[in-house]
Amino acid sequence: MARIAPRHIILSRTDSIGDVMLTLPLAGLLKERYPGVRITFLGRSYTAPVIHRCLHVDSVITLEEIGHDRDNVVVEVLRRLKADVIIHVFPDRRVAGWAKLAGIEHRIGTSHRWWNILSCNHRIGFSRKASDLHEAQLNVKLLEPFGVVDIPTLDQLAGFTGFDPEPMEDPVSELLQPGRKHVIIHPFSKGSAVEWGLDRFVELIDRLDPDRYQILVTGTASEAERYRSALPQGRSNITDTGGKLSLDQLIQLIAGSDALVGASTGPLHIAAASGVRAIGLYSTIRPIHPGRWAPLGNDVHVLTAQGAERVKDPQEQVHAIEPEVVFRLLEDLPDR
Repeated sequence: MARIAPRHIILSRTDSIGDVMLTLPLAGLLKERYPGVRITFLGRSYTAPVIHRCLHVDSVITLEEIGHDRDNVVVEVLRRLKADVIIHVFPDRRVAGWAKLAGIEHRIGTSHRWWNILSCNHRIGFSRKASDLHEAQLNVKLLEPFGVVDIPTLDQLAGFTGFDPEPMEDPVSELLQPGRKHVIIHPFSKGSAVEWGLDRFVELIDRLDPDRYQILVTGTASEAERYRSALPQGRSNITDTGGKLSLDQLIQLIAGSDALVGASTGPLHIAAASGVRAIGLYSTIRPIHPGRWAPLGNDVHVLTAQGAERVKDPQEQVHAIEPEVVFRLLEDLPDR
C-alpha cells in the first residue's frame, strides 16, 4: 500500500467527541503525505459539528444519516463513495463488515479484534491498553500501511489538527460580559472521566474576583439539574448555560472564552484545539492518565494531585487537586 497513492480515504471513528478530536490529526497527516487525497470522516451525528470544523476533512457522513439499522443501505452508500481505503480508528464490527461488503480495496484495523481477521486486509498489531503512547499517537500506528513509521510528538500532532472553531454569532456572543476574563467550568463528563467534584468548583469560584471574572457553567440539561443546587446562584458574574446550547454554539462559546476547566472530556479537547487555555484535571492511574488522554494544543495545562501516586482511588486523586493551583493558572491570563 505504501507504493500506491490513495484517492479517497474514509476515517471511521464512531465514538465520543474527545476521541474524535484526537483522531483529527490523522486527516492532517494524510493530507500532508498525499496532498490530492480526499478525506471522508465517518462519525456520529452528535460529533458532526466537531468534524465539520476540521480543515483537512472534505466530507462528513454519520451512522444515523446513512441508515445504520439497514445493512444493505449502508453498504450501498459506502460503495457509492468510491473510497479505496478505510481506516477503522474506532473498532466497530458492523462498520468493518459493511466496508468489506462495499468492496473497499484497503481496509485497515487493529489485529486484536477478532472480526478484523474476516473484515480487514491490513491488520496492525499494537495494544492501546498496554502502550505508553498518547491516544493520538496510537492512532498514527494505523498509518503503518502507508509507510508512516515515525510517531510524531504531541506538539507536532497538535499542528495537524486543523480545527477551525469559526467566529461567534448571536446569541452566543451576547453571553460574554465585556471587560472580564471569561472562564468556562465544565463540572461533569457524562461518566467518561473522573470528575473534580462540585465542592472543588465552588472553592474555585469563591476565589475568583467577580469584578474581573465571568464564570460560564456548561453541561447538558440533566447535568445542570445536578449542579444548580450546589453552585452559587444569583451572582451577576455567573452565567449558567446548562442545557441551553447546541454543540455548534458550545464550540463558539469555548473558542470565545479565555479558559476552560474540566475533566478529560470533549469540551476540554475543543478548548485546547481552539487555542484557549485548557486546564485539565486528571488521575495518574492507567489507562486514564494524562499521558494517554491529555488534550492537544499550545496552551494546555494538565493537573494531577501532589503525591497522587500514593493514592489508589482515582476519584480521591482528582479531588485532591487544590483549587489554588487552578486559580493561579487563571490569574496568569492576560486582563481584558
